[in-house]
Amino acid sequence: MSFDIAKSLNIRKDIHSFIEHYRNKLNELFCERNNENELLTNRGIPPYLLREVMECNPLSTFIPEEYNGRGAITSEALSMLEASSYQSLPLSLMMGINGALFLQPLANYGSEKAKSTIFKEFLHRKNMGGLMITEPDFGSDALRMQTGFQYQENSKSYKIDGLKHWAGLTGWADYWLITAREVDKNGELSRDIGFFIHDSSNGGIDVQEYYKNLGLYMLPYGKNKINIEVPQSHRLEPQTTGVTMMLDILHRSRLQFPGMSTGHLKRMLDEALEHCRTRIVGGMSLFKYDQVKERLAKLQSYFTISSAMSYFTSTNVPLDKNTSRMDVAANSIKSVVTDYMQEASQSLLQLVGAKGYRLDHIAGRAVVDSRPFQIFEGSNDILYQQISESILKMMRKSKETNLYKFLKDYSLTENAAEHFKDMLNFEVDFKMAQRKLVQLGRALGRMVSMEMTIKLGESGFNSDMISNSLKVVKSEIHSLFSTYSFAESAAIIDHYGDDSSWLEFVKSK
Repeated sequence: MSFDIAKSLNIRKDIHSFIEHYRNKLNELFCERNNENELLTNRGIPPYLLREVMECNPLSTFIPEEYNGRGAITSEALSMLEASSYQSLPLSLMMGINGALFLQPLANYGSEKAKSTIFKEFLHRKNMGGLMITEPDFGSDALRMQTGFQYQENSKSYKIDGLKHWAGLTGWADYWLITAREVDKNGELSRDIGFFIHDSSNGGIDVQEYYKNLGLYMLPYGKNKINIEVPQSHRLEPQTTGVTMMLDILHRSRLQFPGMSTGHLKRMLDEALEHCRTRIVGGMSLFKYDQVKERLAKLQSYFTISSAMSYFTSTNVPLDKNTSRMDVAANSIKSVVTDYMQEASQSLLQLVGAKGYRLDHIAGRAVVDSRPFQIFEGSNDILYQQISESILKMMRKSKETNLYKFLKDYSLTENAAEHFKDMLNFEVDFKMAQRKLVQLGRALGRMVSMEMTIKLGESGFNSDMISNSLKVVKSEIHSLFSTYSFAESAAIIDHYGDDSSWLEFVKSK
């Protein structure tokens, strides 16, 4: 056996041991020593529990080897997120925020001084970090943020003022990655974006309000007034522009959503299978009903497709790859898999019935905890529109108007497109309405997901699960293209109150 192969096998064994130890610790903390339902229905997380979780060094999977981390290997980070989300979706999100939205941007764009100090703090003092982009008046329209910065020559630092909200770990994070636009001498904000690392121990961030978030009780969110000074060494250094750097950071994060979703979907599947096998209805196991089997088959397909996405990201997105142009892959993964997370949660709730409609039941919690994943880091409606716009832009550039001809030669759909030749064989309308862009994007996102599932099947993954998953996603795509092709569109009726009270038309006897 060659040295390289032996080393590879040792690394593989090591990550399995690492994840198994981490998984056992989570099971001990959430199931053996505590009541999982009580932990996840109370706001916040007990300090001792967080301390013991962090003693496993889960965030070391995001830290490069030269800084004594595990190497920032994508597959390791996703495996850690998967183990976390199987036990607790909020915990997995906490790890994802720290890793994808703080540690990875620091690794790729931070100064040597910032990296050497902060990585050490995370490994030895179990520090945590978060990202502040969103502002109360500028959510999805992030490029119009009003937080501004000015460079101060005397102190070699940046003065930053603004208002941020919905930052996960509000009031908790030891470090913040904060976005702002430069204020020029006329008081105008520039078009580009700057990223700055702030040490919370230096003060300057005032939590004005803690939000009573509907789900994800473990994580604190709120509104933060920013008035800070950041040393020059703690500004991230873009390779080109700040906007491109932001795209790389957000796309990389979206590409890693399958780490969180795969564990959650596996938990939904396992809970559903266990319930259906043991629940007796009408004298037989719930598992034997055909409609139940359809729901379970969909749950299993969601888990398989999410696994395919994890495989895609792990094999195509190393830490040093710039993802700023991977918009179709990133937006497809994030939007489709978060839709599946919510659908799987709703399906488990439907199968469990009344007792699942409780916050202290896994089904009820799953519904409210998975819902915001369809909103944050890009609302899915917007991402589906952007998928269509990206495809149409590439079609214009290649002077191709036939959707099938383009998709069969596009790397993210080349195999999947062959299954829909007749359906895709039409000339696209480059000026289609926004709702049509969203409808088309839903179908295209699932075609990209189907392509990833086909590639996972080629790797040797369970062939029966691949086959069933392809059937489920093909059915979805057929349905979505049917909706897209439907010519009639409903319109909003202004002043709908006129003649719209049914009681007025009931004739009294």
